[in-house]
Amino acid sequence: MNLTAPMFHDNDAAREHLEAIRWANGVFCPHCGNMDGETIHKLAGKSTRPGLFQCNACREHFTVTVGTVMERSKIPLCKWVLGFHLYASSKKGMSAHQLHRMLGVTYKTAWFMAHRIREAMKEDVKSAGPLGGEGKTVEADETYIGRVDVDYISPQRKGQPRLKRKMKPKRTVIGLVERGGKARMVHVQHATKDVVRDILVRNADRKSTLYTDQSKLYTVTGEEYASHKTTNHSAGEYVRYEDGASIHSNTIENVFSVFKRGMVGVYQHCGEAHLHRYLSEFDFRYNRRTALGYTDSERADDLIRATSGKRLMYS
Repeated sequence: MNLTAPMFHDNDAAREHLEAIRWANGVFCPHCGNMDGETIHKLAGKSTRPGLFQCNACREHFTVTVGTVMERSKIPLCKWVLGFHLYASSKKGMSAHQLHRMLGVTYKTAWFMAHRIREAMKEDVKSAGPLGGEGKTVEADETYIGRVDVDYISPQRKGQPRLKRKMKPKRTVIGLVERGGKARMVHVQHATKDVVRDILVRNADRKSTLYTDQSKLYTVTGEEYASHKTTNHSAGEYVRYEDGASIHSNTIENVFSVFKRGMVGVYQHCGEAHLHRYLSEFDFRYNRRTALGYTDSERADDLIRATSGKRLMYS
């Protein structure tokens, strides 16, 4: 990433950069979806702001930011573009305080930008499809981080007195990763067999080979997969070799490690209501890591493309 590039300092260059990425196949109207170039005209004039278009099909005006997380924002486009590149290239994340110092904006503005960038990083699971498949391996595990904002009460204990605890239980995250492929992390209120099964069957193809530890959360659901192999962590077994295959869940542990280092070392505090956005952020970067052939610039370009249709309306 070349920080001296014009798109990081000049709004016109930043707008042209956004247009080149979002409209690589031609300008389209975000209001009605019209893609006919003959009915879309760029407006010009002293009183017209740069980059303004009019769609003759629906008579609406629009710019490259309409229908994205940047819509109706007064933050300069060059700062948005730099923000996208910083979040796409920072392996363990970037705090809003760091963003506010680097961009020269207020902390409130930086916090606003950071959450909208994370919203853009959220991937559509339905269009992406399940992880794994025939002949492929998926690792699954759960991890715990922070303290829950509201203590969980199981359905069986509703109406009964709360259990006395010295500390609140931790937040639960279920993680899946396809070896050599993508990862997905999901925040759940409480990990039960039913909750874990629902996440597994929705996100991992049942033709896959499933590798986990010996947690009983996966015992029954593992029978639905082509094969289910486990390692016994309590006995000090973290990897073993069987018929030429290395059986372990170290890949998903690595995903969790990067996530936790970011949450503890960079973000330090995260409200539970926003945890799913931080998970999306780390998933996005992992799924476009250098090992899969991505550069920082390509990752940032993917992030800009993903801004479409993901507005956050709260202030």
